[in-house]
Amino acid sequence: MLSTKSLRVKLLWRLVVASAILIALFSTFLYSFIKQSLYEEVQEQLLRQAQFIATTVTNYHIGEKIDNFYLKKTLNISVTVIPKPQFINDSTFQEFSKEGKHFLVLFYPYNFEEQTFLKVEKDITNIHTMLHKIYKIILFTNALAFAFIILYAAILANYLTTYITNLNKKLSAMNEHMLKPIKIKDLPEEFQPLGQAINMLINRIQTFIKYQKELFIGIAHELKTPLAVMKLKNEVTLIKKRTPEEYIETIKLNIKTINEMNKMIESILKIGRQEGDQFEPPVKLDLIEYLKEKSKNYALLAESEGKKFIAELKPQTYITTIQPTLLNHIIQNFVQNAIKFTKENGTIILRSYPTAKGIKIEVIDEGPGIDTSIDLFAPFKRKGKQGGVGLGLFLAKSAADAMGATITIANRKDKKGAIATLFIPKQLACPLC
Repeated sequence: MLSTKSLRVKLLWRLVVASAILIALFSTFLYSFIKQSLYEEVQEQLLRQAQFIATTVTNYHIGEKIDNFYLKKTLNISVTVIPKPQFINDSTFQEFSKEGKHFLVLFYPYNFEEQTFLKVEKDITNIHTMLHKIYKIILFTNALAFAFIILYAAILANYLTTYITNLNKKLSAMNEHMLKPIKIKDLPEEFQPLGQAINMLINRIQTFIKYQKELFIGIAHELKTPLAVMKLKNEVTLIKKRTPEEYIETIKLNIKTINEMNKMIESILKIGRQEGDQFEPPVKLDLIEYLKEKSKNYALLAESEGKKFIAELKPQTYITTIQPTLLNHIIQNFVQNAIKFTKENGTIILRSYPTAKGIKIEVIDEGPGIDTSIDLFAPFKRKGKQGGVGLGLFLAKSAADAMGATITIANRKDKKGAIATLFIPKQLACPLC
């Protein structure tokens, strides 16, 4: 049974209905045109014949029939003089049927003084027969055309849905271990935007799986090492009796390690919360105004650590539709890192400026810079001896990917320090936008 929700069925139905209406209109017009042309030709002949009779035969009176071989056999008409019909003042045609035959009658003015008309009758049965045959031919042609249209519509509908079916098969065959992009060049132009959107989704899924795997491996490694150290310290402590102070020192070290592990677990929990934030509905906001408000807090944070914070925001306004929580994750991480790595009395700059394809937001610090040989966005990557578990940039990258933006980190060229950049395109590709 065909589903009413099927695209193929809807397309087939609409093509058939539209084509049937077009065929019906065209056939009706064609039949009417043929019929009208034949009738006009016969009427013109009758008018000429009636005019000729009225001007050449003038001695007939009411009730008399103008009957001669030429009129009856050659012209196939019969002519009778009749009184002026009621409501008829000029040449008038009428049609009637009698004993299975069809006749066309012309009432034509004859004698003005006697108020008589010529009644000219012509047998048009052969014309009706011909029109009937034409009508049958048109019906038969319509039936063939309609059958052809149904077949063509079915082929066309199947052709158009073939690409969707193929895409569905390719997507159904994919899993987390085998994610391959779709070949856009093999698709028609109309389906290429869909293919590009699917490839973007596949790329994001690949990135997500990659980061998740790295995260799980990192978590296992980061938790296993302190646990092993704690176990070893406890085992060594229990080998022989020790002084209360030594036991206390061992317990303090264990507590310190547990606190570090708790801190790591809290950071890991942030990942789960951020995944929930990815489903936050995007809102329309003035990005520059938003950054100005955040800059007030960042300036206070930097000042509390003896550092200077400067905001250089351009243009005056920039309206965009974005997920504020994810945006805050990224900017806040950039600023916190900049404050963390910048030495006392150093300067942190928050800068924004428009580009041809969107807007860039940069956080510039005066820290030691970055090591370009490592992936800073991988989980548990740390710089130097600064605190933290190394998940900040991982979370920032995940947030940027979720809302369709990109982030990069590079070393400054004018002096020591790093530049963290967030690029927000004019049209975000987040799934909820």
